Amino acid sequence: MTNREQELEKRLNLLVKFGGMIAIETNLNRLLELIAEQVKRLLNGDRCTVFVLDKQTNELWSKVAHGLEHTEIRMPFGKGIVGIVAQTGQPINIKNAYSDDRFSSEIDRVTGYKTRNILAVPLKDVTGKIIGVFEVINKMDGDFDAEDEGMLFLLGSFASAAIENAQLYESLNKSQLETIYRLAITAEYRDQVDTAVHLRHISEYSALLAKGLPLSEKEVENIRYSSPLHDIGKVGIPDAILLKPGKLTPEEYEEMKKHTLYGAKILCNAESALLQIACKIAGSHHEKFDGTGYPIKLKGGQIPLYARIVSVADVFDALCMPRVYKSKWESEKAREYILSESEKSFDPDVVKSFEGVYEQILKIQSLSNDGKTTVIPGITKELHKHTF
Repeated sequence: MTNREQELEKRLNLLVKFGGMIAIETNLNRLLELIAEQVKRLLNGDRCTVFVLDKQTNELWSKVAHGLEHTEIRMPFGKGIVGIVAQTGQPINIKNAYSDDRFSSEIDRVTGYKTRNILAVPLKDVTGKIIGVFEVINKMDGDFDAEDEGMLFLLGSFASAAIENAQLYESLNKSQLETIYRLAITAEYRDQVDTAVHLRHISEYSALLAKGLPLSEKEVENIRYSSPLHDIGKVGIPDAILLKPGKLTPEEYEEMKKHTLYGAKILCNAESALLQIACKIAGSHHEKFDGTGYPIKLKGGQIPLYARIVSVADVFDALCMPRVYKSKWESEKAREYILSESEKSFDPDVVKSFEGVYEQILKIQSLSNDGKTTVIPGITKELHKHTF
């Protein structure tokens, strides 16, 4: 087999692998990272950037640009190399970047990088509409040729379908999250001075505790988005009890405890995985590790882990926030209470995690006290505008 044949076989194998890898990734950011890395390898380029068209702003954006990690790039449609490719739907292959008027050296000046050659091709959906642009920079062995263009177009056909699927999945996921948060607000606004702050705290504290245990990234996201529904059952509690400024009578307290049962009933039998988790949290977040909690006196590992986590987050935040029946505690006093209840009210492993992330929790509190908004990833801009 000649060197040429070996190179073609290698590219074919990588192409097959590329198709298989991107077909199963539904997280858009991870998908774009995967595509960029594989395209760079297949075309023997030094860097690759995957731009996606933002139809609302008519810009091409990318969070995945080699050499510019954690920096979002935005390019106007029709401007610059990437914008022109998107506008015309035609590839651009530049052998000497600095001799081409379409090239802007601004990013090179900022990063100290030296761009030599560029290959950019459009990403199109099945109807031929532009959804983005591939840009590969600095081929390792010479200039990009017609074969590279063909390969990049082929990769683009695979990538376009995967990107559209990931965007659809992300859109559906955001819709589900928005529904969850609006349900949570329905329950919480009746007895909270600041509903948005409380929901944000429960979500972020719970996610921090989950990371500290540590749980997987997926489990952390599950608890981040399902935990705000912990008190959804409060919709079934009369205002006379829920908003009572003084101590509840034994009969009223028994009625108040039913919010866990109401919450579980509201969320039970849901098809959504997040709502199934929320059901466990709503029904069990007032159980205590020593078996003295409610509604059914579960003990230790009988209590779902998600509920054990939310229990600590909820109690800490409840102590630190004013309610109609109590004034707020100082954070340190609330922390001491959490530590004192290890192995009694709370899972000792979760309490240990709480200690490990306590400084981060205080930072979140500080942002809330300063009146600043902390963004929870995955929630729509519309929801942020009204609640966060």
